[in-house]
Amino acid sequence: MPTSDWLLAPGERGNAATRLEDRRADGAAWSEGNRARPLVHGAAYFAELLERVRAMRAGDLLLFTDWRGDPDERLRGPGTEIAAVLGAAAERGVIVKGLLWRSHLDGFRFSEEENRSLSEDVEAAGGECLLDLRVRPGGSHHQKMVVLRHPGHPGRDVAYIGGIDLCHNRNDDADHRGDRQSLALAPRYGPHPPWHDVQLALSGPVVGDVEAVFRERWEDPAPLSRSPLMRLRERLDREDTRADELPPQEPDPPPCGTHAVQVLRTYPNRLLRGYPFAPDGERSIARAYLKALRRARTLIYLEDQYLWSPRVVDCFARALRASPQLRLAAVIPSVPEQDGPLTGPMNLIGRITALEELRRAGGDRVAVYGVENHAGTPVYVHAKVCVIDDVWASVGSDNVNLRSWTHDSELSCAVLDRAADPRWPYDPGGLGDGARPFARELRLELMREHLDAGDGDGAGGGDGAGGGPPGAQALSQEALCDPSTAFDRFGEAAAALDAWHAAGRRGPRPAGRLRRYVAPRLSPVRRLLATPLHHALVDPDGRPLGMRLRGGF
Repeated sequence: MPTSDWLLAPGERGNAATRLEDRRADGAAWSEGNRARPLVHGAAYFAELLERVRAMRAGDLLLFTDWRGDPDERLRGPGTEIAAVLGAAAERGVIVKGLLWRSHLDGFRFSEEENRSLSEDVEAAGGECLLDLRVRPGGSHHQKMVVLRHPGHPGRDVAYIGGIDLCHNRNDDADHRGDRQSLALAPRYGPHPPWHDVQLALSGPVVGDVEAVFRERWEDPAPLSRSPLMRLRERLDREDTRADELPPQEPDPPPCGTHAVQVLRTYPNRLLRGYPFAPDGERSIARAYLKALRRARTLIYLEDQYLWSPRVVDCFARALRASPQLRLAAVIPSVPEQDGPLTGPMNLIGRITALEELRRAGGDRVAVYGVENHAGTPVYVHAKVCVIDDVWASVGSDNVNLRSWTHDSELSCAVLDRAADPRWPYDPGGLGDGARPFARELRLELMREHLDAGDGDGAGGGDGAGGGPPGAQALSQEALCDPSTAFDRFGEAAAALDAWHAAGRRGPRPAGRLRRYVAPRLSPVRRLLATPLHHALVDPDGRPLGMRLRGGF
């Protein structure tokens, strides 16, 4: 299987200005010999991150970017607050450098003060953390990465990318009882919103690629903000606004696995003065989806916070029309994070129109689900994952919407395992690509959780704690390996749980956590009012005008 059948070939990124295009002597547009590990849930990610950071010593390098950082968020328990952990590393002599989105005002339910506080704490301990507002108007830096480098010990190097911020709500596990340090969402999520998320741990040469992404932003000579008022505030508060020089980048870590990994980004077409590393923006995340979806034949499995914007889901709809056997299963939040009289319709209208388009293309081959915990509380799905035909997999910070594909900064990785998976069906897509262990195992791990199907041997839980509720049924891993069977099992599990709820929750609770997603109805007047607000505020377009007119990415 030629890797270029699935990953973007040299030049297909659409941004020749980035150093990612010429990092390797052989001109390859991705790195080989990596090991990618999915860390499902914040608790798993935070525990590993805490262990790795505490093991760092003087001269090691710690780089991070984030959309939101809460200085008091505990990675594991008392004494493991993120500001304290990063500060202690800096005090040991670790070189700590961070870029946090400056954020909109807290009055609009953003994180201005939290990000400022984390930045100040890191700087006070001897690190450096800048508040970065080099974005398109109304945009954000949404990349979430941590890079840990160990000069002289490259085997310890690791990079983390994905959907999990270093902030409240994220420290949840498979039981989905929620982070005790919580931020309010819509009332139906309760006081401690259950949270489902995925981060990717990367080892091998790709760590150098992720570090290069950080360095491009860090070394951008443009001011951190172009707003005169913001720059005045920076001076009055004596903020650090100049990035100190980084040590030279170490050689990439040696190969350690079988995964080809391609680092993908979104940067907007920034008005007046663009990014030196992306003068017309970059939309390689969108381009990677467009290319991979052309090979989809059996199952697209999505977990996504939004799944909206007809202009984005059009590529999924085209794949469904082109392949009559192709199915799409998506797991999304049952309820928008904000469901007020104005914010609710603003968030829903994009999803309603997107799902209408998908169902016109695929009919009953499209199935969309929400998730609840065993107490019946909706789980907020924040994951950004796509698996196609058990071959291609993507994990990142990007959602399936126009904002993520064109407007905000995003970071994702497409993973293509060079090893073949020995389990049947050997070639789900029928194109000779074969199933690949990384993509298949990622899909299976996520599906098993939602079905209460247990792990390797297929045994379900039995006591309602951890593995599943009373009545959980065994479901073999081999059965779920078949994408078509897995699609059907999702539908059966959701139908059983929906029926149990409709009957007043009488009798044992069926196994599984899936509920069929039914989009609420909006009156014509609410649709009319919500649509322009959705396009202007919720899901803006960051493409150059010519590209918008052509409908491309």
